[in-house]
Amino acid sequence: MSDAALRLKNHLERLLGNPLPVRIRAWDGSQAGPPGAPVLVVRNRRAVRRLLFKPGELGLARAWVAGDLDIDGDLYTALGLISGLVWERDEDSRSLSGALRDPRVRSAVRGLVQLGGVPLPPAPPREEVRRRGHLHTRRTDRRAVSHHYDVGNDFYEIVLGPSMVYSCAYWDSPRSTLEAAQRDKLELVCRKLGLTPGQRLLDVGCGWGSMAVHAAREHGVSVVGVTLSQEQAAYARKRVADEGLTDRVEIRVQDYRDVTDGPYDAIASIGMAEHVGADRYLGYARDLYALLKPGGRLLNHQIARRPEREETTYHVDEFIDAYVFPDGELAPLGTTVTQLERARLEVRDVESIREHYGLTLRRWVANLEADWSLAQRIAGPGRARVWLLYIAACALAFERNRIGVNQILAVRPPASGASGLPLRARTWN
Repeated sequence: MSDAALRLKNHLERLLGNPLPVRIRAWDGSQAGPPGAPVLVVRNRRAVRRLLFKPGELGLARAWVAGDLDIDGDLYTALGLISGLVWERDEDSRSLSGALRDPRVRSAVRGLVQLGGVPLPPAPPREEVRRRGHLHTRRTDRRAVSHHYDVGNDFYEIVLGPSMVYSCAYWDSPRSTLEAAQRDKLELVCRKLGLTPGQRLLDVGCGWGSMAVHAAREHGVSVVGVTLSQEQAAYARKRVADEGLTDRVEIRVQDYRDVTDGPYDAIASIGMAEHVGADRYLGYARDLYALLKPGGRLLNHQIARRPEREETTYHVDEFIDAYVFPDGELAPLGTTVTQLERARLEVRDVESIREHYGLTLRRWVANLEADWSLAQRIAGPGRARVWLLYIAACALAFERNRIGVNQILAVRPPASGASGLPLRARTWN
């Protein structure tokens, strides 16, 4: 009798204490759950074992990356429904050890054990990061950046499109093209920095060179871009050469902590500070302060999380830490502003562009889905599945205000105290 889906549904509902909002299709072809809902496809018993040995987000992620779980139907709708059961529950409700005191939960776990078969933990997918060394040393940061960015430039061309900008775009309208919105973001950064011909710009975490090329070509500045990714640097250098900008743009494989050729008139740090880590953030801010000339500007473009009631309870998202951004950490906006000010920078403007990231991520998902077969061939099926889940889930997180993104403009004040900004500063809009 084919009834695995019904048994799974019943056990999971007892375990979670709520009706399942998605339909289940099991390995034996059976289905159960609300008609018309997105379908969670459980391809094999190994998926059940993954959830038993790692309940919650990491177990789901491992099953998804390995192809043991899939979704039939709208990905966003399914993730939105599942998030209420996994990501948006409070810590107490996610604790299996506490829940096992409930006889109904123990019964559900026994039923899942019977469904899962051989009681051995499946090996994690090979795409999962294996932890080695201390956080945020030069060596571990270089390894973490390589894991994330050295997937293959061809893969990033699929996801990001021709602009090759891997950060939130700046949208005039949801109907704009991704390329136009990314160009507008780069121009917004340049205007906030007040770039003029002949100035020196440091682009920290320069990616594939889009900001460096735009600033040199459109504003006549000299740019040093630094990245820890060999693949990014090679791609960026070719773009610089193709644009005929080798006399004005230098791309280095270098840690920002090793940059010693200041002072710079301006520094752009776009989507890089998330890699720094809470314990090192003040040092990061002080390093950038030291590299700026008096009166120089810093534009820090950074994702922010919401503050915890007790900050000591904050933990890095398990899926992102294991598969996407090893060692990445998010901080609340207020914490970031405080650290920049502790480094003696004067924060002059903060702009939230949270909704813009939801629009950006949905375009990246559409790009990936449109070239799905090629993306899998380039990056491998597991890595492609990591990215699809990551960017789709992030789109929902920004749209639902679970995380945000902000551009923080700061100045290194000169001895006179003059900021150099106009009285009505937001002339860039």
